[in-house]
Amino acid sequence: MHAHALTRLLRLSSPALPVGAYSYSQGLEAAIALGWLRGEADTGPWVQDVLTFNLARLEGPMLCRLYRAWERPDTDSAIEWNARFLAARETAELYAETCQMGGSLRGLLRATGELDEGALASLERVPSPAFPTVFAFAAVSWAIPLAATLTGYFFSWAENQVGAAMKTMQLGHIGAQRILADVSAALPALVASAQACDDCSFSNFTPALAIASARHETQDGRLFRS
Repeated sequence: MHAHALTRLLRLSSPALPVGAYSYSQGLEAAIALGWLRGEADTGPWVQDVLTFNLARLEGPMLCRLYRAWERPDTDSAIEWNARFLAARETAELYAETCQMGGSLRGLLRATGELDEGALASLERVPSPAFPTVFAFAAVSWAIPLAATLTGYFFSWAENQVGAAMKTMQLGHIGAQRILADVSAALPALVASAQACDDCSFSNFTPALAIASARHETQDGRLFRS
């Protein structure tokens, strides 16, 4: 991967990307409020399990399909996979989150003027674009390899989870870095698994995540939008 593609991947994966990721916890805040997560010893396995059993088995494989659809290019296929991804969101909060972030990233790509109008016209055809849909579009447009795209996407998600935990519980910077160190060590295998996943092996069976997200929708005193 050449240096320009690398810097663009770092931008897409950065917490400073203005798509609002910092305002979401994806059920983590509810899991803390329910007493399921009390510190580093609980939060690390939670992040690893969601990565392993949700992102690497559904979100990542769908991102791969979206990447290949934009690579061909085949906008109709991208629209279909976008719809399938939205249908797989377990709760109203998770659905609203991915649509908001996807729309914000699409608006950002339009505002920076880095892509030509023809490419953006294809993206504009996607109704309610999910975040992975636009993330994959940007990666293809910027010649970021698929494995690197998945790595950046997964790590960005994990970093946001750790950031949410630090704001919600007594998790210090060193503990947060220990969690991210474990995530970093696991990412190569998770990226390979996501790339190898066939259509019949899709799964997002993480019931505790779905329950936490659903409970969060009526939780009082929330810091996060999900």
